[in-house]
Amino acid sequence: MAWSATVLTLFPDMFPGPLGLSLAGDALKRGAWSLDAYDIRTHGLGRHRAVDDTPAGGGAGMVIRADVLAAAIDAVAPEGDARPRLLMSPRGRPLNQSRVRELAAGPGAIIVCGRFEGVDERVIEGRRLEEVSIGDYVLSGGEIAALVTMDACVRLLPGVMGKDASGEDESFEGGLLEYPHYTRPREWEGRSIPDVLLSGDHGRVAKWRRAESERITRERRPDLLR
Repeated sequence: MAWSATVLTLFPDMFPGPLGLSLAGDALKRGAWSLDAYDIRTHGLGRHRAVDDTPAGGGAGMVIRADVLAAAIDAVAPEGDARPRLLMSPRGRPLNQSRVRELAAGPGAIIVCGRFEGVDERVIEGRRLEEVSIGDYVLSGGEIAALVTMDACVRLLPGVMGKDASGEDESFEGGLLEYPHYTRPREWEGRSIPDVLLSGDHGRVAKWRRAESERITRERRPDLLR
């Protein structure tokens, strides 16, 4: 069964967006994975299909209602749907490569895209939503974060990348950032490809790449080494 993503959003026209192009788009056309963008406003209230209301206790902005969002989730994920339910949120646990691999190895994901000030806490609890963050910053909504999450997963699905090894030897695999890459020409603007990479000695190349990964990680992301 193909990996299946269902995105709940107020802007379904944002999908598949960039995921309809390149490797992810080719895989989508081949049926290696599927994507359904579901409009939360389908379950909006009244003539204007309202989905939000003022925050209890006062404050700026609006909050997506629990009853509206729960109805949308129930419509796309009936009881027994084994896919994890993700809520893209800046207060969520940071998305990392380990979690991406877990998601990619599963049946897919249901991804809720928040808007405004957020969603009613009761639907997070009542529908067992796992809050996920893609970084320490705030976006206008969860749609871009959902695209990032799906892209990270889809590229790991069997047959999506040209070589399976492409997904195994890169940043965050093994806890390190990736080593530098080079290609032709051998000389460019006075800069040369390191001699070790042209030596044909695979053992030396592997040792150099490991050392470079450790150096770059130490300089840029020492937190990964800790």
